[in-house]
Amino acid sequence: MTDLALSTLGLPSTPLRDVLRLATDSGYAGLELRCAADEPVHTGLTGAERRSLVREFSGAGVVPLSLAGYAKVAAPGDDEPVVADLRQHLRLAADLGARYLRVFPGGDRAAAAGGNDDRAVRRLSAVADLAASLGVQVGMETHDSHAAAADVARVLDRVPGGSACGIWDMMHTHLAGEQPGASLRALAGNLGYVQVKDARPPQDLTPLPLGAGTLPLREVCEVLRRSAYGGWLVWEYEARWYPRAQLLDPHVLAAASAWLQQALAPAGPRP
Repeated sequence: MTDLALSTLGLPSTPLRDVLRLATDSGYAGLELRCAADEPVHTGLTGAERRSLVREFSGAGVVPLSLAGYAKVAAPGDDEPVVADLRQHLRLAADLGARYLRVFPGGDRAAAAGGNDDRAVRRLSAVADLAASLGVQVGMETHDSHAAAADVARVLDRVPGGSACGIWDMMHTHLAGEQPGASLRALAGNLGYVQVKDARPPQDLTPLPLGAGTLPLREVCEVLRRSAYGGWLVWEYEARWYPRAQLLDPHVLAAASAWLQQALAPAGPRP
């Protein structure tokens, strides 16, 4: 069975208590938590503040699935600042009980793929033991320099110990020209979770309610259903970056979870 989670990117700067209430009222069992200084979750939290957040999650019965961090593991530059950032976020994830830490590739698109891959492998390998000891996987998202799942898989194949995984952002694999079935096959055995969204790319990336855009959502859901995917599906609505985006009210949130539940159902009407 696939569980649904909500990214807090769609509810920028909203107090966690309100986010938890919206999630539980709208059919989401987990949260992908944007981790930044202007959000309720960030690496500057004290031990007492972290324990308080854990109690809030526990009281609401919501899973803190993932921290959405902003480390760029394939970016040019020195390794140590990136590795230090990964270590900080891994410890925060463990303190909150999150299973994943999302990171970006961020490689130099003009450079040869090998150099970008080598940087990502070095940095992910440098935190492999820590991640394993904390029980947190570093999830490299299909994004920017590694937009296709095949690009991410190329890196993951070289990282030891199962400490890293892929996060399939279906918009970026679509923009890379990769078919949903090929994306899933590329990350088979190494897939942390799947991010879904809707928009009208490539002309307009403004987030839309699920089913209102042109992304291949139904095909992605069908591929997941046929593969008996039992992991998490995260709705990432990028309201933080698009001021024109419709606000996520309870009606929109509930409609999206119903859309996904129907799309993933083995039989019956489709949304």
